[in-house]
Amino acid sequence: MKSRTRARAIALQVLYELDFSDHLPGEALKERLDETASEENALSPDLEEFARQIVFGILPIREELDRAIASSAPEWPAEQLAAIDRNLLRIACWEFAVARITPLKVAINEAVELAKRFGSDSTARFVNGTLGALAEREQEIYQALKKETPQEDSES
Repeated sequence: MKSRTRARAIALQVLYELDFSDHLPGEALKERLDETASEENALSPDLEEFARQIVFGILPIREELDRAIASSAPEWPAEQLAAIDRNLLRIACWEFAVARITPLKVAINEAVELAKRFGSDSTARFVNGTLGALAEREQEIYQALKKETPQEDSES
C-alpha cells in the first residue's frame, strides 16, 4: 500500500472507531499511529500530519458532509450506510471538495482502493458511483462547507 494510502487507512480506522465510541479523537489517532510506528512501513511525520488533517478536518463537519453525501445517494441516508462506506465517502469528499488537497480523480481512486480493502463486496462500486455524483457538485459542496470548516482544530 502506498504511503498516502496508508495514512488514509489510518484516518479511516480512527473515524470508524469514533463513530462507535466516545474515545477522544487525538488519543484514537495516537493509538493508531503508535501501532504503525513499530512496523517496517511506519508513516513519516508528514504522513502522520496528513492523517491528522483528514481526521480533524472531517470531525467538525461530519453532519454537513453526511448531508452532501445523502443528497447524492438519497436512497442511502448516511446513518444507514455501513460505517466504512460512510467514512470512505467523507474522506474523499473532504479531500477533493473541502480541503482541496487531492485531485478529484485521485481522491476517488484512493477511496475505491480502500473500499476494496476494508469494505464489503459492493462497497467499491457504491463508493465510486456516489463520489462520481458528488464530484459533479464539488464547487457547491466547497461553497457550503468552507464556511462551516473551523480554522483551528482541537485534537482532544
